[in-house]
Amino acid sequence: MPFLVSCLFIGLIFGCKDKKPETVEDTPTDTVVPVDTVPDVVLDTVPEDAMDSLISATPMPVAADELFDDFLFNFAANKKLQLERVKFPLRVTDGDSESTIEQKDWRQERFFMKQEFYTLILDDESQMELLKDTDLDSVVVEKINLRAKSVEQHIFNRVNGRWTLTEICRNTMYQNPNRSFLAFYEKFASDSLFQIQSMSEPVSTIIPDPDDDFSMIEGDFYPEQWPEFRPTILPKEYLYNIIYGQKYTQTKQKMLILRGISNGLETEMTFKQTDGKWKLVKLVN
Repeated sequence: MPFLVSCLFIGLIFGCKDKKPETVEDTPTDTVVPVDTVPDVVLDTVPEDAMDSLISATPMPVAADELFDDFLFNFAANKKLQLERVKFPLRVTDGDSESTIEQKDWRQERFFMKQEFYTLILDDESQMELLKDTDLDSVVVEKINLRAKSVEQHIFNRVNGRWTLTEICRNTMYQNPNRSFLAFYEKFASDSLFQIQSMSEPVSTIIPDPDDDFSMIEGDFYPEQWPEFRPTILPKEYLYNIIYGQKYTQTKQKMLILRGISNGLETEMTFKQTDGKWKLVKLVN
């Protein structure tokens, strides 16, 4: 599906250890209609309740369970499918406390579907090779609230060949393996002066060739040129990170990737930490 461009990560469950896939009873046939097949004019004019019914009207392709990003799109878009793919009562851990959510109390989780983009955090480009793995059996979707400095992890396990949400873990941002970078990025996204102060001199860049739609131009820019190169979107409140199993070991380098939902947006920012300070060293726009 064109919605997610297969750039989701293999995940290690941080803060909730030794989670194993659980056995669940067979559930009803999954249903969803691919949103990218519906004309935009229809999406813009159909009421939300009617749209939910429309999305639930067509069976989800069996192949959508093979690649997690395809499943996640269906899960987030389809209320009926979501109820079928949550293991109720759903276990919720919040720090040292535990509780459960019953099916009657569940509210649809749309993740980043209402945005025009989603975000990913990597240590380096080599981790992008892990994103197309169809043999995964556990993935974590992190909802990072930068202002509240909290992280909510949705833990999905492949149960009897079907992706299922089996647990939610809530914790503070400071207990996350990317805590240093997240604390830096929260200020970087909201403070234009701090952005300029956090530039390497120079920043290497790769941008589209204005004279050739199929070519890219490599070069450099300096901090004072940042307004000319600044990405059109820098999320300030929430980051979503999907972990497929990679371990975050390079604490002094992070890649933040922003990918549009069917709109062609693609931005990669690489940051490195030197002498305790994070700096933007590369921008691919």
